[in-house]
Amino acid sequence: MHYHSPLKPRPRSKRTLTEYTEGIFRGDRVLLGQAITLIESTLPDDQALAARLLSAISPKTGGAIRLGITGVPGVGKSTFIEVLGLYLIQQGKKVGVLTVDPSSPLTRGSILGDKTRMEELSKNPNSFIRPSSSGNALGGVAHKTREAMLLCEAAGFEVIIVETVGVGQSEVSVKNMVDFFLLLMLAGAGDELQGIKKGIMEMADAVAITKAEGDNFSRAQEARAEYQHALHLFPPGPSGWTPRVVTTSALTGEGIEGIWHIVEEHHRQTKTSGFLDSLRQQQNVEWFREYFKDALQADLQGHAPLKALRKTLERDVEAMKLSAQDAAQKLLEAYHQAIRGSKS
Repeated sequence: MHYHSPLKPRPRSKRTLTEYTEGIFRGDRVLLGQAITLIESTLPDDQALAARLLSAISPKTGGAIRLGITGVPGVGKSTFIEVLGLYLIQQGKKVGVLTVDPSSPLTRGSILGDKTRMEELSKNPNSFIRPSSSGNALGGVAHKTREAMLLCEAAGFEVIIVETVGVGQSEVSVKNMVDFFLLLMLAGAGDELQGIKKGIMEMADAVAITKAEGDNFSRAQEARAEYQHALHLFPPGPSGWTPRVVTTSALTGEGIEGIWHIVEEHHRQTKTSGFLDSLRQQQNVEWFREYFKDALQADLQGHAPLKALRKTLERDVEAMKLSAQDAAQKLLEAYHQAIRGSKS
């Protein structure tokens, strides 16, 4: 079976910057999808247009509540997100869902289709679901998820949900782009699993024990008490927020409204205290650093002589002819010389 990589743009009619911006500002979901495809493209012309587009829509961004959701395998993330999304739409909100899929290691193509996993939500005109490939980005987080989030905000979506694949580093990356981080857990998952998720638990603004229905209801209540006790042992975070633990059932809808009320309470509290503005400022600086690091890397890889030198140095390190530190220094010196040479 062949998978199409979202990083390789498919042929499409060229649109102007004005067409993109006007379409996004009026909430056109088709144009929004095309704009995200544009920012995912690796073609130089597309990248240049994407940069202009992101600058043009910038004044209309930042108005949404950004919600990150992660969870252990089998916890029912997609079902939970669909039920939560439909509830929010019933409350009159527009909901964007950006999910990061596992990718084929050979083609970097998206394997899972989120629109089939969230069928009812995807059909609703007040929702927008975009599966992204994790590609080569650290920890499985799609490199362009942040830009997609900004485009969704400019298109008038008031709640942006970012779902992680739950592979460790992806949670850290998503935590660094959202306002509220929700961890979904199962009752009776065992001490070993809890140990694996300890670092993730420390990042959580709330923990929701899912599948709290039927025979599992009492176990979910016991798990809630255990997790609440565990969270109290962690030092308080800089936001001043006390993490909550709740139970929920996507099957019955129980607990969904309560979870959203917690998200809203957190938003009000952090907005009033000034923490939310401070958090987003810090996130913007971190994004700048990542973009600059990526730009340097791309510049280095795009220079043919340096690319050849890098391969030679890698072979020398592999053969233990050079230390990793010495090889890195040699490549850096060659890069500096190339920059000076381009100026003369």
